[in-house]
Amino acid sequence: MHPRVVIAEDLYLLRDGLVHLLQAHDFEVIAAVESGPELLTALTTLRPDVAVVDVRLPPTFTDEGLQAALTARRAVPGLPILVLSQHVEQLYARELLADGSGAIGYLLKDRVFNAEQFIDAVRRVAAGGTAMDPEVIAKLLASTARHEPLGELTPREREVLELMAEGRSNAAISQRLYLSESAVGKHTAGIFTKLGLSPSDDDNRRVLAVLAYLNAAR
Repeated sequence: MHPRVVIAEDLYLLRDGLVHLLQAHDFEVIAAVESGPELLTALTTLRPDVAVVDVRLPPTFTDEGLQAALTARRAVPGLPILVLSQHVEQLYARELLADGSGAIGYLLKDRVFNAEQFIDAVRRVAAGGTAMDPEVIAKLLASTARHEPLGELTPREREVLELMAEGRSNAAISQRLYLSESAVGKHTAGIFTKLGLSPSDDDNRRVLAVLAYLNAAR
């Protein structure tokens, strides 16, 4: 069964490109809309497996897409949403993370042009996980660095935390940082201890716990 997806993007060429890209990777596009009101209707009536949403949509071109997505998630708890934005906007990222229920992603639009990474993010969000752009995570970490106990993390632990927040497994982190998996495990344990979070073998729960902490430390 193909995952059902709703797309919200006001630019025709990008919207059409997203439709074709997702269809080519075995998604069923059940709606492709261009405004906030259309998005809210599609999300609450069709209840897709995942939605790909531009932050700025008509009629206001401010945060119409985000507000429609947040309203839909209140009506349909846990509705998977992957937000696309032109810039890193911390307030939007924090609003998305506020309920701590997962199935959330925030990517910069230029990430769409890396098809493999984008499709992986859509699938991860559809499965209830989290897909955060590295630049978004870096900005969130930087804005909360003054708060304890996040400020107690070592530089290496902060690197591991950024990659954890992107949704990467210990094996992927070890490859990225050229560390052994056991070394990554030790850094992860240190992070959880300093943040007062219980370690878990569940990658999604681990990521959500870290992101929930980042959301609270503002």
